[in-house]
Amino acid sequence: MLAEQERLDYLIKEQLRIIQNDEVFSFSTDAVLLGHFTKIKNKDRIIDLCAGNGIIQLLLSAKSSQLIEGIEIQERLVNMAERSFLYNHLEDRLKMHHLDLKNVYQAFQPAQYDVVTCNPPYFKTDQRHQHLKEAHKIARHEIKCNLSDVCKAARHLLKQGGRLVMVHRADRLMDVLTTMREYCLEPKQLRFIYSKPGKKAQMIIVEGRQGGRGSLAIESPFYIYDNEGKYTEEMREVYYG
Repeated sequence: MLAEQERLDYLIKEQLRIIQNDEVFSFSTDAVLLGHFTKIKNKDRIIDLCAGNGIIQLLLSAKSSQLIEGIEIQERLVNMAERSFLYNHLEDRLKMHHLDLKNVYQAFQPAQYDVVTCNPPYFKTDQRHQHLKEAHKIARHEIKCNLSDVCKAARHLLKQGGRLVMVHRADRLMDVLTTMREYCLEPKQLRFIYSKPGKKAQMIIVEGRQGGRGSLAIESPFYIYDNEGKYTEEMREVYYG
């Protein structure tokens, strides 16, 4: 089941295991928060873009009994995700597509999904602090896709009134909001994520609605750590339930 340098990590709250490899990709807190704050209804059809090793699909599988699909461009990550699905006996409910999301127009009929999630590459390609490993570059930098590609794909996939839920860096807030609106994904909910009280926001989680009307709700701030450096009660709920 495991290849060289791979390991099985626990998703404690969901009681699942996931195959990870630091040389290729390992999920971080932002993915866990995206899964936590994504609201799912019983019959929602869901697809995750930039799906990596399937972390969001695994997290959302605890909230839904429906098929949850993912799109990922890196074949090695697709393989890791599919083996995680098998290990957890979820291969009938979780499906990965090895695909460049810029090709969703050929691969998918329009307006098929109620929810699209995405933990996209955060950094622009002209920034100097790019990771040296190619797999990390693709996962973290806008080499294979950018915000416009993500929003354009989501617009194609979502039904009228469907929702895009995205996690991103707080310093790219305006890029995220303006790009979503450009593709008719009206930002409806915004939450700022802080490492601890008194610090600047690190991340944002934004929900946009396909064809929605303008009205943005700013949710209460979320703190990962308290002033003593321990997980807040809210963060313990995210990880441990």
